[in-house]
Amino acid sequence: MVIRDRLLIIEKERSTANLLKTVLKANNYDVLLTDSEAEAITLITSHCPDLIILDLSLPDRGSINVLKYLRTWSLIPVIVLSASSQERDKVEVLDLGADDYITKPFGVSELLARVRAALRHRSQVPDGRLTMQRGILQTGGLMIDYSTHRVFIDGKDAGLTKTEFRIVALLGRYAGRIVTYDVILREIWGPNNNSDNRILRVNMANIRRKTEKNPAEPDYIITEAGVGYYMRIKEHTTDR
Repeated sequence: MVIRDRLLIIEKERSTANLLKTVLKANNYDVLLTDSEAEAITLITSHCPDLIILDLSLPDRGSINVLKYLRTWSLIPVIVLSASSQERDKVEVLDLGADDYITKPFGVSELLARVRAALRHRSQVPDGRLTMQRGILQTGGLMIDYSTHRVFIDGKDAGLTKTEFRIVALLGRYAGRIVTYDVILREIWGPNNNSDNRILRVNMANIRRKTEKNPAEPDYIITEAGVGYYMRIKEHTTDR
């Protein structure tokens, strides 16, 4: 089963929101929609979207508030939509961490191209030792396909759930480096989650059961006791 990218649209104008939702769903994206700053923050923390399309015209600088809040804990890509073509507006949101800025009215083809580009950028791994072509990371017999949200072991689909994939994908982006428990919990379940490490340990046990030859002695995702996890960088081999 292919897991679709989840997009959150935060848009005040109902006609624009409906257009965006229709176009994105037609292109096989999973779409969430809101016109409220408060609900946007709730959806971000509860659903962890893969990308956010943010209308700049929410009342009381709500759009800026959402962007500032998001960038305190997450690098989820944000594309800002605005009727303003003023350079100062573009500079402000880009300085605050927006990934892209599109001026209304916009073409559907352009929007879709910007969405694809932002999602590709999210999938990049800053490590030259890894194979990261067309959104694919290979380490040993484990392959992460960021474009289809699937993990393969020696060419076979590991059958991860969406949450399990997000965990593996996050560790893959920082392969070779320790990612702390707190960072994983924040990135996967949001900053306001009430979870302790137990939910993470349960998911990790399931991941290892699906990806490791011997889950008690993992080859790919290693525990740094009391700190977090890291993905081991391995040469590609046909052996598990």
